[in-house]
Amino acid sequence: MAEKILLNHTDTKAIEPGEIIEASIDIAMTHEMMGTRVLPHLKEAEVKKLWNPNRVVMILDHWTPPPTIEAAIIHQRVRDFVKKFQVKHFYDVGNGICHQILVEEGHIRPGELVVGTDSHTTTAGAFGALATGIGAADMAIVLATGKLWFRVPETVKITYSGTIPKLIMGKDLVLYTLGKLGVEGATFQAIEYHGNVLSKLSLDAWMTLTNMSVEAGAMAALIPPDKRVLDYVKNRTDQKFKPIYPDEKINYHSTLEIDVSKLPPQVATPSLPTQAGPVSQVAGTHIDQAYLGSCTNGRLEDLQIAAKIVAGKEVADGVRFIVNPASRKVYQAALEDGSIGHLVQAGATIGPATCGACFGGHCGILGPGEVCISTTNRNFPGRMGSPEAQIYLASPATVAASALTGKITDPRGGS
Repeated sequence: MAEKILLNHTDTKAIEPGEIIEASIDIAMTHEMMGTRVLPHLKEAEVKKLWNPNRVVMILDHWTPPPTIEAAIIHQRVRDFVKKFQVKHFYDVGNGICHQILVEEGHIRPGELVVGTDSHTTTAGAFGALATGIGAADMAIVLATGKLWFRVPETVKITYSGTIPKLIMGKDLVLYTLGKLGVEGATFQAIEYHGNVLSKLSLDAWMTLTNMSVEAGAMAALIPPDKRVLDYVKNRTDQKFKPIYPDEKINYHSTLEIDVSKLPPQVATPSLPTQAGPVSQVAGTHIDQAYLGSCTNGRLEDLQIAAKIVAGKEVADGVRFIVNPASRKVYQAALEDGSIGHLVQAGATIGPATCGACFGGHCGILGPGEVCISTTNRNFPGRMGSPEAQIYLASPATVAASALTGKITDPRGGS
């Protein structure tokens, strides 16, 4: 899929893995990095206008609402840029996290080429797009020209088979997969997900798979779009698109087959997402904070399963249970179906639609020695505050169950 999408965006008739090509961009997304790192490159190059303001999406999501004067200034720079360069698609404070907004608002379409100033731009691959994160200088080039160079990636095929056990979520699948691949298991490669299990997972779960693929070094992650994807996209855009599917006979760089039938809940231990193993290996570990949110697991399905687990119960004494919905629309839906109510009644603190505690920007920051179990995508030292804190990664079900007991807990029962 990655090769075919790239080929469709070049002027050449054939490309090969490893080849360096120039490709035309469909959508360029940037967030607060615009005001901190991209803008200086544009000023230095004396760029007077954007290649296509209608294909640029700017979103404020990391420091929202701004917790410091510095963050407020960054936001001012972005707003000024939006006005000066007439950027059509701008989402200010409170709309949500960039990767969720791109999908919800119809900016992601199968077969298209998407770049963003965030490593987890790979999330959009759940909807059949080739999406990858790029740096500030590269984004400046894209904004000015609409084109960028790419190294054509080899592709790793991952196939899930079997029957999904109760309370096993997309997060469990991807953590287990990362444990098999390792931090360099797909470096500069594309991951393609296949298997009968995918049809049993929600599109929310698909986004979790493609989101965390970058933790194995993947340049992109794609899932062949099914009818659900096509219907979802058609309901959000009037622009035409052409879905791309892999050929029947392909020489993948490598393959990995995973039977999920007996897969237990997974937990990644500090300080790598690839250090995943069964929850039983760390069950009983004391926690100070449980965090539900981020571009990985702040979607409606995630809030719903957590609400179901904590409904009628109370968060353990001494545990801070923090929840940040991935977007305003997710927040509204969770209010309407009662999920937010159950979470609040159990003792959770509900924050705005923002990246929140994921990167330690301004809420849910951990102090020295504190332990957090989180639905986020990274658990590097200092990621959520003090470098002396510890972060465990898990599914929304495991995080919610742990919030109730004050220790890492198997959501299926027991600790």
